[in-house]
Amino acid sequence: MGSLSNSVPAKKKRLPSASHSADEVNKPTQNPLKLMQHQEEPSQKLVAQINQIIANHPASIKMLQDIAQIVGTTFQVDCCCLVTFADEKDGEAITANWCSQEYSGITQSDEFSAIDELDWPVMQCAAEPFTIEDISAIEHSLVVGCQYLPLPIKTVLGLPTYFGQGNNGAIVLIKSKPYDWSESEKKLLKALESVCAIAFAQVTQAQKIDFQQQHLEASSQYQNLFKQLTILSRSNLDLNQMLQLAIASTAETLQADRGLLMLLKYTNPLFKTRQKNQVPQAKVNLVGEWSAHKARDNHQKPQEEESFWLSECALCQRVFTASIKPIILNEDLGAQESYILSAAPIFNLKKLPTVLLMPLESQGKILGFLVLQQTHNRNWRHRELNILEMICAQLVNTIIQSQTLRQVQNLVDERTAQLQRSLEVQAKLYEIKQQHVKQLQELNDLKDEFLSNMSDRLRYPLTNMRMAIRNLRHPEITPDRQVRYLDILEQECTKEINLINDLLTLQRLDHQQEPLQYETVDLNQTIENFVADFEPKMAQKRLSISLDLPSEPLKLQTEVESFQRILQELFTNANKYSQRDSVVHLQVSHQVDQLVDRVKIEVTNTGPTISEEEATYIFDRFRRGRGRWTPGTGLGLALVKSLVQHLNGAIAVESIPIAEDANLSKICFTLTLPQFADDNQPYSDSDGTT
Repeated sequence: MGSLSNSVPAKKKRLPSASHSADEVNKPTQNPLKLMQHQEEPSQKLVAQINQIIANHPASIKMLQDIAQIVGTTFQVDCCCLVTFADEKDGEAITANWCSQEYSGITQSDEFSAIDELDWPVMQCAAEPFTIEDISAIEHSLVVGCQYLPLPIKTVLGLPTYFGQGNNGAIVLIKSKPYDWSESEKKLLKALESVCAIAFAQVTQAQKIDFQQQHLEASSQYQNLFKQLTILSRSNLDLNQMLQLAIASTAETLQADRGLLMLLKYTNPLFKTRQKNQVPQAKVNLVGEWSAHKARDNHQKPQEEESFWLSECALCQRVFTASIKPIILNEDLGAQESYILSAAPIFNLKKLPTVLLMPLESQGKILGFLVLQQTHNRNWRHRELNILEMICAQLVNTIIQSQTLRQVQNLVDERTAQLQRSLEVQAKLYEIKQQHVKQLQELNDLKDEFLSNMSDRLRYPLTNMRMAIRNLRHPEITPDRQVRYLDILEQECTKEINLINDLLTLQRLDHQQEPLQYETVDLNQTIENFVADFEPKMAQKRLSISLDLPSEPLKLQTEVESFQRILQELFTNANKYSQRDSVVHLQVSHQVDQLVDRVKIEVTNTGPTISEEEATYIFDRFRRGRGRWTPGTGLGLALVKSLVQHLNGAIAVESIPIAEDANLSKICFTLTLPQFADDNQPYSDSDGTT
């Protein structure tokens, strides 16, 4: 029989020396291997059988189970366990167990959970000579794959396998009674190391490819979803029709059982911002619904039960009584909280008890809710929540845009009626109308430019990943090229994730005014530690760093994470565009401006000249200087500007041409921050460039 188990941390214990006397345990009985008496070359035949299994089976758990069965049968043991070891980021450990017929179908009992009591010589290694690492690998494999076996473990013979430069698995033979392993048995097990290591490597590699394929398929589905939502936002459909199609696409892509989209209609038009612990008077209207089991008629008129008052639903009220965050409701929530949660009948919590409620929020005002429901508990991953936040932001933009267009249309109709009554105001109304049209066109142009830039930045890594996948499918590809293309997949996937994280950070800085988390740091020590970590990266380009720090320690009260990210982006920019064999200077000084203590940090490097025109948009998103073909997203300096504004500081750039070469200049980025928290007010001077 076989089983597949996840990797669990191995319990560490000190192993006694191999020189301990065998009298410390029960004296084992002698039972030589019967198969060795009838075959001249048992190791060659056994290796051939395993090679045949590897050749005739795909790299899967079934292949390891077949190998475990033939090894366990050959050695006449009670259990044979094969465990593969994998990196945490690449996958999980895979376990294949085979038990003799005596223990097949028996469930584990408490008397069989004594793995921690195993000791030398109960646990032995077939390698001669063996190391402490070999015993540790065998012990780890027991914890990972053998802790749930339905048999008492009395005698263990194990062998770690090595592939390439590291340990990739272990073979473990288990007896339920004391036993003395013969030298011939150890030699036979040692002969299986290389062929089993190959089998482990194939299964681990197949697991990595499956993981990458699943990640790519999910990314492709999310990309298609965003494309569908973008097309809907540009269409001429009615707002309710667009929202119905949007919730259907979202719920189906995220594999929810049901999706709801609700909009709020406030009875008090003056209610614009959310106040703490205050639930406004509003009506909740269902504008879109999708179910995995039945299709709803898009032209069906809303019924009475499809609308309810906000005061009648405690689930929706939690958005206003708590911070604006996703609300996750599982089956056991009622048992965890001290009050009984009441919800509107439309949620049907008896059949769909698992709920994810995402608020549609714009500048502190709740426009509605996006709801996904499941029949069973579901643990939402962080990536899925991030995707839903982006979808909610796009839906908010669509709703606001539709409402704005409707308001503009109403204004145009009103002005048209006035034109019919009075020719005196005709010219003025026409001018107002043209101004609105121009503003809408500018907004549309900005939206199209942003979406175009986003498409390019998202498409480029996906194109490289698709190329790598096609090459990996080539039947004659070599292992070296497989590793190369897998590295490309990982690098491009990392770029995609970093781009999305940077966009989310920029969005958070733009729309959420979070209070600063002040910490007092020694600025000199902080910069020295940062430079020490960054120097190896710059050394690859033969760049060096020169520090000019104050002679006396300089304290700074700031948000450390944001400050270190600013330094990282400035030095990354300098590393990209600096001339080889040049020096990057970092100077720190203290100054007093209008009775306020400030810290001034200058980062200077030698690189391509920045023109006056480029200096005007160098801090904009997705905008880069002309002629700069170094790979990047164009978000680094934009993120620096947003973080500096978050810290109430200022950032400026100056380009001073070098006389010997007109194409090279001294590029200086000047960062100014308030030194103390009490003086941390928005900097009066706007960000500037020279």
